[in-house]
Amino acid sequence: MNEKFKSGFVSLVGRTNVGKSSIINALVGEKVAAIANKPQTTRTAIRAIVNRENSQIIFVDTPGIHKPKTKLGNVMVETAFGMICDVDVLLFVVEATSNNIGRGDRLILDKIKSQNAKTILIINKIDLIKKDELAKLICLYKDEYNFEAIIPVSVTKNINVEVILDEIEKNLKEGPAYYDTEEYTDQTMRQLVEETIREKALKLLDDEVPHGLYIETEKMKKRKTATKEPIYDIDATIYCLRNSHKGIIIGKNGNMLKRIGTYARQDLENMLQTKVNLKLWVKVKEDWLNNDNMVKKFKIDS
Repeated sequence: MNEKFKSGFVSLVGRTNVGKSSIINALVGEKVAAIANKPQTTRTAIRAIVNRENSQIIFVDTPGIHKPKTKLGNVMVETAFGMICDVDVLLFVVEATSNNIGRGDRLILDKIKSQNAKTILIINKIDLIKKDELAKLICLYKDEYNFEAIIPVSVTKNINVEVILDEIEKNLKEGPAYYDTEEYTDQTMRQLVEETIREKALKLLDDEVPHGLYIETEKMKKRKTATKEPIYDIDATIYCLRNSHKGIIIGKNGNMLKRIGTYARQDLENMLQTKVNLKLWVKVKEDWLNNDNMVKKFKIDS
């Protein structure tokens, strides 16, 4: 007898830089969330879809919990906390290298407790610690909350990643497939382009620049070349906060902007399965992080 089909929404919450986007990309098998070793890489709640034989799991990768300093920061934290009570299962992601429950993790844990949320604890980066250290951390969290499961994982070493999906499926209710089985994200192609460019900029630029970066796709058009081969023409603008940042992004003789464009184009060609002609511009938009019209673009529709 066939199992009944299950479906549901699953949110990942955690401090900045604990590996939420890496986990979601590993589970989906496609790159849908920007990954970089910088705080606040994810700015909006990104939906990604995993289709299994007996279930459809819709993941929501939320911004990392941090102390907000701008209007955009407030929206990011509101989005992350809002998802705790709006999903069927919660994945609380912590770092294995933390030997105690720090202030940021405690803040999230208290919110989970207040909502009595159905939660699976994911302890990421277990390849960086010893087994006895991991055992102590598991005991520490077991005493704090009645988690549905506690799963130690390492995305980089591909340890227990599939186990996450199995545990989620156990905790879902019967329901329909909300998305077509061929889909892996509900982001538009333009959003994926912007995420890709931003990810490359985050990886290549100095720490003070990325927080003030905003990417906007100006044009995205498919055409045929003279030899009848398909190609995408994509024009995008990188907005930054200061003229000094603009100089850093462009780089000497335009070299940094070329590097960002080259790496982004390679990823986009893999994603779109066709050639890409990518053109990038850099413009200054001062204090956009506190501009209401700009910030509202990052609010998620429930």
